[in-house]
Amino acid sequence: MSLAAAGNFCRRFGIGVRTGADLVMLLDAESGHGPTRQREAMREVSRGVTRGEPLGESMRAQGRFFPPLLVSMTHIGETTGRLERTLLNLADHYEHQLQLRRSFLTSIAWPALQFVMAIGILSLLIWIMGALSPPTGGEMTDILGFGLRGFGGMLMFWGYLALFFGLIGGAVFAFRKNVAGVQNLIPLLYRVPVFGAAIQTITLARFAWTLALGLDAGLDPIRAISLALESTDSDFYRGGKEVMERSILGGSTLAGGLRATDLFPDDFLTRIEIAELSGTDAESMDHLAHEYDERAKLAMKTIAGIASALIWVSVVVVLVFLIFRMLFSVLGMYDQALNG
Repeated sequence: MSLAAAGNFCRRFGIGVRTGADLVMLLDAESGHGPTRQREAMREVSRGVTRGEPLGESMRAQGRFFPPLLVSMTHIGETTGRLERTLLNLADHYEHQLQLRRSFLTSIAWPALQFVMAIGILSLLIWIMGALSPPTGGEMTDILGFGLRGFGGMLMFWGYLALFFGLIGGAVFAFRKNVAGVQNLIPLLYRVPVFGAAIQTITLARFAWTLALGLDAGLDPIRAISLALESTDSDFYRGGKEVMERSILGGSTLAGGLRATDLFPDDFLTRIEIAELSGTDAESMDHLAHEYDERAKLAMKTIAGIASALIWVSVVVVLVFLIFRMLFSVLGMYDQALNG
């Protein structure tokens, strides 16, 4: 289920539950929204609820279709009797995530288009060098110096590009799946000037939002923190779950449990301690989540700016390199002609 579809579902379903509508009727109505897979999933969930199964369990039975956070929060909302409030808060959370994603994509759209245009120009040049022939016969001079000509050369050029981006995609996939424990390098990533701080802020914003959702739904600190750690989608943060649980069971506060994991910055922990001292954990955490959401938006703009600059500089460097390569190739031909 896409992030946008999950947010829309939470909004519609939460409003429906608040008005007192029957769950089966709401699910039947939901089966008319979205792509085929989503409609089938909603019909299966409706059948499960009709048989007397809890909504959360019926959603979990659909495998990996529903986001894990949505399934967990639905189960919590049912258990605590705050289903409509939980779903509406979750809809806000998904909306904020979408805003961050759209802001990033909008910021890098023009540099990415420039990059695609540069690839198109190079591809056209390679094809032209194979499609045209000089009046004296033979092949046109390879002014790029790569040995790529014609349609076959263009395909080979695209193959090199596919290999390059495949390696980048593989590295990102390996990081997300924590292949060979690569996520243990996250503390080093956070030390990268500007970029590291922005990445950490976005992660803390997601953690704060989920923690606020859990506390507002009536969860105890251990379960709320566990859910928030899961929401980071990082084994690096999930690894602190047991330490946190032992600390809180040993008498530590919520902030003390987080401090024991040694995963969070002092500024963040101080704000949570203040929230606990105020005596209104859920409300204070909600304010903290909104504050970090604003920070996350600024952080996303920073990351988008860095990505845009890298793309733009890459395009300029490659084009300038090729221009000088073609210039030296032409000058070399003139030199050969002048020297007989």
